[in-house]
Amino acid sequence: MTDLRLGVLGHGLRGSLARLAHRPGGGARVTVVADPDPERRERAAADIPGVRTVDDHREVIEAPDVDAVLVLTPDHTHADLARAAMRAGRPVFVEKPLDITVDRCDDILRTARETGTRLYVGHNMRHMPVVRLMRDLVTRGDIGTVKTVWVRHFVGYGGDWYFKDWHAERRYTTSLLLQKGAHDIDVLHWLAGGYTRQVQAFGDLMVYGDNPHRRAPGEPKTADWYTKDGHWPPHTQRALNPVIDVEDVSLVNMRLDNGVLAAYQQCHFTPDYWRNYTVIGDAGRLENFGDGPGGVVRVWNSRRSGYRAEPDAEYPVPEVTEDAEHGGADPLIIDEFLRFVRDGGPTDTSPVAARMAVAVGFEATRSLRAGGAVREVPPLDAELAGYFERGQRA
Repeated sequence: MTDLRLGVLGHGLRGSLARLAHRPGGGARVTVVADPDPERRERAAADIPGVRTVDDHREVIEAPDVDAVLVLTPDHTHADLARAAMRAGRPVFVEKPLDITVDRCDDILRTARETGTRLYVGHNMRHMPVVRLMRDLVTRGDIGTVKTVWVRHFVGYGGDWYFKDWHAERRYTTSLLLQKGAHDIDVLHWLAGGYTRQVQAFGDLMVYGDNPHRRAPGEPKTADWYTKDGHWPPHTQRALNPVIDVEDVSLVNMRLDNGVLAAYQQCHFTPDYWRNYTVIGDAGRLENFGDGPGGVVRVWNSRRSGYRAEPDAEYPVPEVTEDAEHGGADPLIIDEFLRFVRDGGPTDTSPVAARMAVAVGFEATRSLRAGGAVREVPPLDAELAGYFERGQRA
């Protein structure tokens, strides 16, 4: 099998995906990486043997030795870069979220249909073992028909990962309900079997907005910007982004188009870092305790009772054999993308679902910044949705 030649835009935090995709002799190799930052270009050259590095995305999109493109740049750049690559006939992997507004997401989907170029969105949580396990239990009918879903996201490293760079600014993210919440909203939709129709939210900047320890504009992040065990409690954080105008805690209520009611909560100053899902059907409920190897999903479905810690069934979250990042999902999402570029066909990720996750986060942000008013989530044009439901075939 001839290696697919991959061009990569951006070699920041998600440069790990480029490293996973570089498999010379194994089906794919990264030939060129573009990044405007010289330090990141140096890192790419060190991380990916034999790669060519450039500072202009056009040198990747137009390169004769590129068959497909990975867009791993900051969120607000996704639409422009993905559309340019698709117009050049290059199949595209776009890291989540798809972009930071509904209109820009729709522009990406329309360009994919107009050009006939394959589009894939990196919602890797659909490949996380804990999510697959919960999805299998729901599909099997262990809790009956899903009626409500509650998600709590404890972001223990929020002060490190999201308040020390561009993530902290509305103009680059809209809010963390897109950058961070798009993962969980997409999973919630997948487990519930529908898309959100109405949304209502509250949120605030409770902790990091009061921290006066900011870097000067243009000053780079410090070498110890992230540590696994340090920077606790949150008020000890230093060298935060000069501008912080996104919420560090958000509470979202959702009504789905199939009648399911759902809730999502996100907090960036907790001491622990994990996701907790509770899915309740008309014949039981399930809940995960831990979201990686060593965690379990428990099911209560045999009888009524008071509180009981022992479930009716318990399922361990599967171990992974490689790449613990995102529970081993990242290699699987790259596998699926490469197969999709070669052969087309159905994928577990969905551009339509990615668009809907952004739409919910976008409208939830508008709600919380308007005092909690209920917002309607704009549906995707039916013809455009149908194109993707047919596997991106006209």
